[in-house]
Amino acid sequence: MRNHKLAILICAAAMLAGCAGHSSIGLVDVQRIVSNWPEYQGYQNQLLTEERSISSRRESATRRQRDALGLERKYSKVTDQLSAQIRDAAGKIASQSQLKLVLTREGIGYGGVDITSQVEKALNITEKATPTPGI
Repeated sequence: MRNHKLAILICAAAMLAGCAGHSSIGLVDVQRIVSNWPEYQGYQNQLLTEERSISSRRESATRRQRDALGLERKYSKVTDQLSAQIRDAAGKIASQSQLKLVLTREGIGYGGVDITSQVEKALNITEKATPTPGI
């Protein structure tokens, strides 16, 4: 569930990154990025471990609730940091490629220039072979 929420937030943050140029549209497969990104996976595993720890404690409900709120703040901060990294990388690629608009691949049936591998390279993510959707 948290994985899905983070992916949605990253998608929203990465949706618009571009600059002046021709009318080309770039696409970023955020699901692929987060599934291949060790930094994201590490944070995700850490947050899940902390969440399980909080829920399994034999403390008062008030204390567990307070700790859960602290974890949500931490989760939000991490999400913002990772989203900013994706957005910045996509913006640089868009600028270099003279793309006017960058969207997430999710929900796009066809069209656009896929810049996912370039964004992964900018984030030092080792690309894993995945089938290209829609082909």
